[in-house]
Amino acid sequence: MVQQFDVIVLGSGAAGLTAAFTAAEGGASVGLFEKADQVGGTTAWSGGNVWIPNNPLMADVGVRDSADDAFTYIMSLSRGLLDEDLVRAYVEAGPDMVGFLDAKASTDFYVAEGFPDYHAEHPGGKPQGGRSLETPLFPFDELGEWRERVTTGPYFTNLHLVQRETPIGASVPQPPSDEELERRKIRDERGRGQSLVGRLLKACLAVGVEVVTGHRARELVVDAGRVVGVVFEDPEANPEEDFGEGRVEVRARHGVVLATGGFEWNEDYKRAFLRGPLTHPVTMPTSEGDGLYMAMKVGASLGNMREAWWSPVAVLPPGVNDMNRVMVNADRTRPRSVMVNRRGRRFTNEAANYNAFGGAFHAEDVATFSYANLPCWLVFDQEYLRRYGTVGPFPPGEVPPPWLIRGATLAELAGELGIPAGEFEATVRQWNEHAAAGRDPDFHRGESAHDRWWGDPHLKGRPEATLGPLDEPPYYAIELVSGALGTKGGPRTDTDARVLDLDGRVIEGLYAAGNVMASPFGMTYGGAGGTLGPAMVFGYLAGRHLAGGARNRP
Repeated sequence: MVQQFDVIVLGSGAAGLTAAFTAAEGGASVGLFEKADQVGGTTAWSGGNVWIPNNPLMADVGVRDSADDAFTYIMSLSRGLLDEDLVRAYVEAGPDMVGFLDAKASTDFYVAEGFPDYHAEHPGGKPQGGRSLETPLFPFDELGEWRERVTTGPYFTNLHLVQRETPIGASVPQPPSDEELERRKIRDERGRGQSLVGRLLKACLAVGVEVVTGHRARELVVDAGRVVGVVFEDPEANPEEDFGEGRVEVRARHGVVLATGGFEWNEDYKRAFLRGPLTHPVTMPTSEGDGLYMAMKVGASLGNMREAWWSPVAVLPPGVNDMNRVMVNADRTRPRSVMVNRRGRRFTNEAANYNAFGGAFHAEDVATFSYANLPCWLVFDQEYLRRYGTVGPFPPGEVPPPWLIRGATLAELAGELGIPAGEFEATVRQWNEHAAAGRDPDFHRGESAHDRWWGDPHLKGRPEATLGPLDEPPYYAIELVSGALGTKGGPRTDTDARVLDLDGRVIEGLYAAGNVMASPFGMTYGGAGGTLGPAMVFGYLAGRHLAGGARNRP
């Protein structure tokens, strides 16, 4: 007998969990199917920030916002490429989602106080922050048997911190004492993306969502033009089923939500669609474009296929973490560091938001028919190492990890990197002059609220947070490559997250949210949590629409 639900959700990151909970809370029976053996997706590996303009918690920190300000800000970054209806839907539904999840799912959101928008100087931007939210510590012992079934990922060295206890989330972070950390371990209290996933998962289980892992969706079942189910790979399926050994069909009375993530681990799709190289994703390797494939097969119209949530990434030697790579965010924004390309020159504002590096990494050198800024290196001095440590889980100190490239002089380091020593020395000399003057006329590093938020945590709010000389030998370098937090192109949707066909008509019964859909943000990134914000909002819109359908249909 074929299993049936009112709603099937594919994927268990923030988009899928939000869609599943919203539909179930509205009265629908929901099956949530996850390809991996653990739930949470890349959300569980993330900082857990959620960017929601005009959210109802901003008043608590004295920040005023409006839907018009938020719309103006997002559209100011759009270059005329964004769908205004989707942006409006996001801006208007976001506050409702926060109120709904706080009331019904105990998310307990609070403002990541002071965290500025990524382009806060644009019209409608908020230099003082207020739009980035996070959730408090969540005791994982409340998940029972699911406690060990949430992916923890390769990047966190400590699960028991909230974002504001790290240099990323607070002007001057105040990490908990050793005693407090030990107390948190008693009930396995986790923060950041772990907390967000834990809270949403608990809420889903409480309203009867059936969560199934180890099921890879392979194709959608269509009847008379309507999506009515999904065919899964299932190693335990009955070989006598019509779909053969290892395949099973599950039916959806009212609809299927694609929340399967992007296609950043699919080499064929990356070559076909992206505008430049994405060699080192920092996401779940299960993000292989399954949802995109299924949507294309049923005639979905695609959008935003060139784009990803770009990020510079450092390749680490085996054994540092499970994926041998790490995003380079705070590291490149600190004083006493610059980034240089193979010509030995700076090429961008090193403290810019990570998504902006897609443009810097994809710039072409038309004379050589190559990428002008790949390869590139983050370069820093001994005093940097002493104050801040280096990328990955390496604390401040005198001794660098052995895999760093080292030079007793700038010229020696240039030789190790294979870049022109004269150009490199001139670049550092000019940078040191700019740092002494307190301004960077070349790339304007340190001028924006975003730049001054990062850098040295004890100097935040000042240009000195990110401006500082390289003048203490020896010097060190690590190569940076083009990575991403996921792709952001896929099936186009309407304002209820319903997938559209090539003629712009709704494909009945099919919805999409998160990195699998054509992002309403286009190439832009509004602020901290700009990936999870639209994922959760459009998951909420899909679940709300499906819940209404479940109530209104026999």
